[in-house]
Amino acid sequence: MRARHLAGWHHAKSGCRRVVVKSRMIRGPGRDGRARAHLNYIQRDGTSREGQRGQLYGPEADRADGDAFLERGHDDRHQFRFIVSPEDAEQMQDVSAFTRDLMKQMETDLGTKLDWVAVNHFNTGHPHVHIVINGRDDQRDDLVINGDYITQGVRERATELVTLELGPETALEQRRKLENMVGQDRFTRIDRQLLALAEDGPIDMRGEQGGDHVLRQRRLAKLERMGLASQAEPGVWTPAPETEKTLRELGERGDIIRAMNRAMREQGRAPDPGLFVFHGPASRDTVEGRILDRHLSDELGEKIGLVIDGLDGRTHHVAGIDPVSLAGVRNGSIVVVGPEVAGPRPADREIVSVAGRDGVYRADAHLAQARSMPRIPGGDADAYIASHVRRLEALRRAGIVERIEDGRWQIPGDYLERAAAYDASRAKQMSVRVLSNIDLEAQITADGATWLDRGLVSRGRSNLVDAGFGHEVTEARKQRQDVLVERGDAWRDREGHVRYRKGLLATLERRELDRVGQELGALRGTSYRVMADGEKMRGTLKEKVRLASGTYALVENAQEFVLVPWKPVIENRIGQEIAGVMRGGAMDWQLGRQRGLGL
Repeated sequence: MRARHLAGWHHAKSGCRRVVVKSRMIRGPGRDGRARAHLNYIQRDGTSREGQRGQLYGPEADRADGDAFLERGHDDRHQFRFIVSPEDAEQMQDVSAFTRDLMKQMETDLGTKLDWVAVNHFNTGHPHVHIVINGRDDQRDDLVINGDYITQGVRERATELVTLELGPETALEQRRKLENMVGQDRFTRIDRQLLALAEDGPIDMRGEQGGDHVLRQRRLAKLERMGLASQAEPGVWTPAPETEKTLRELGERGDIIRAMNRAMREQGRAPDPGLFVFHGPASRDTVEGRILDRHLSDELGEKIGLVIDGLDGRTHHVAGIDPVSLAGVRNGSIVVVGPEVAGPRPADREIVSVAGRDGVYRADAHLAQARSMPRIPGGDADAYIASHVRRLEALRRAGIVERIEDGRWQIPGDYLERAAAYDASRAKQMSVRVLSNIDLEAQITADGATWLDRGLVSRGRSNLVDAGFGHEVTEARKQRQDVLVERGDAWRDREGHVRYRKGLLATLERRELDRVGQELGALRGTSYRVMADGEKMRGTLKEKVRLASGTYALVENAQEFVLVPWKPVIENRIGQEIAGVMRGGAMDWQLGRQRGLGL
């Protein structure tokens, strides 16, 4: 391990071109696919100068191999990420050439070759470059860089290069840039100067003063209108304590609004800021709609911000999404975003099963059933039942179940939904659940059980509003009804109301699975089997299959294959042997405990 100790950086040279550099060191970049998610998002659509997908490049090649880069850094202790944003990037001839020159200078300063890739972004008001550096030097030791060099040295080297290309900044250019900052709703260079002056007490702007006196006065007047500065007496100003924090938050909000405006225009719709809704990472709100766009909430980090065209006719921005929950989710997918919930717990499903038709859970009956099982999770029947009792007691305190007497609880008919809602209320982060991977037009004629169908037969409350995306959904539902009537899956009564065949969703799902199963069977040379409730299956998880009815796992053994509902728990097990039991239309995957299944 060789630390690079470099110091003595200064940025006050007259005429130097300004460059903003942001940096972060990420530990364990190879864990959980987060380094891959970051690399994917800095290459996302719309970031290039032509509005196309950003292109990854490296020291020599204009097209770098991202997979190879990630593989080289998979076991590194850390990874460095930089955003380099020259203030005058629009005037520069070649941002990629500038980046390569900067990285060569960094290698000279640090005394080692660096393993890096970069992407240029032109989708904001200030073009900038994202640079990702693997965490080992050319001797395969941990790459350790002095903090002063990260925070100041890189900025000075970048400043030197931009100034060399464009020449020193003239007084007229400096004045014009400062004038542009006066009315901005973000933290500016003038604000930094004002806050430095305020460290010695109130800012006295009375009398004739040189330099940027007039611009500072105009900026203070702007801050006063925003409630961020006040005058104790005419010409004597005091900035509010939260000035910098508030301005930075406003700047971030402005970036989000621009992203929302861009996403709406790409849909051919005029943006309406009055219909913009913002949800922070700690929000307890649930948003249902179509993903329009996504971006890194913090472009050096991993958390994602989503722009969602809501069913309620409004445009939503949801921040703080874990990129893992967006794996394989494309723009245009219809999703529900809310507090993270994995769905009904296996324990809850078992409680419902034990309660049976009379809706009474009996701990003694469950214990007898558990003791007859060939293998009990955890190996202790009493402890196994006690875990279910603790769950019921927690839900009793939440008013979801009622204890009749010791060892007996009354289980309501909507127990699974209410238990899942209880878990949702206690979740600590937002998650994304895909409702449909196919667009509305494809759903109208699909043979599966689509998201449109679920909305048509649902008797629950809906936040659908006949405006914006909600209007598109309303029209698509009408067309879907016509298709269902034409196919004999629905009919119109004398009053013109559409009535649906009993078990419509199950019928449509089975119809699509039978068709796809037969098609895949012909391609794979094996037979397709429909699993019944209580049946067991062991085989290799081959792939994820996305259909109109939802997402399914294709599990295959030497004789046959099945298509069963997908669960996130098997996300990283493609190519591995897994086993499970079909329970209530969902697979109970027995991960890590297959031996006792007798499959």
